[in-house]
Amino acid sequence: MIDLGALWLTIKLSLITSLILLVVGIPLAYYMAYSKSPFALILEVITTLPLVLPPTVLGFYLLILFSRNSPLGSLLENLLGLRLLFTFEGLVVASVIYSLPMMTHPLISGYRSVPKNLIEASWTLGKSKLETLIRVILPNMKSSILVGLVLSFTHTLGEFGVVLMVGGNIEGQTRVASIVIYNAVEAIDYKTAHIYSAALLLLSFFSLVALYLINRRWFL
Repeated sequence: MIDLGALWLTIKLSLITSLILLVVGIPLAYYMAYSKSPFALILEVITTLPLVLPPTVLGFYLLILFSRNSPLGSLLENLLGLRLLFTFEGLVVASVIYSLPMMTHPLISGYRSVPKNLIEASWTLGKSKLETLIRVILPNMKSSILVGLVLSFTHTLGEFGVVLMVGGNIEGQTRVASIVIYNAVEAIDYKTAHIYSAALLLLSFFSLVALYLINRRWFL
């Protein structure tokens, strides 16, 4: 029997993560794309690390960072009453970090693809940098924004190592579809593993199909 709660939790996590990444990624990628500071290069390297680090390594360090014995974990729990380990909120934070490059890379490419003469023309007309961003730059990189959203969503759908390390395996709270698949394989329940794997495969496939269809409608 399919646990719809686990599938819904996976979709919910992916949607929330993608939206947060869009809000965080737009200013962050703007700085990395246009700044000539050496710190921008260092920041770009740091945000790319989740792409090359094994998820279990990233999950392990997040586990240490979010622990109540760490300064950050202790501060969050004592001041805000927020516990990140083995909670859905912790999964969201971990997923944002894990999928960050899926959003920032397309956005950086999008920023750099906008013709400089359009940006300079906006400035000469007296528009501020914020107005130029909203009225000129972002409308000319809709495709990159869409790619970032879809890649962030699909990347979060299938994460396993990070969510297992940070969220554990708590039914109804942190047990996402990838963990259900792992549990099913361990129990030699290949039927359940096939069902959940197929569900994630279809979700990812149709997300990409939607991406290409929208891109063609906008730009062809």
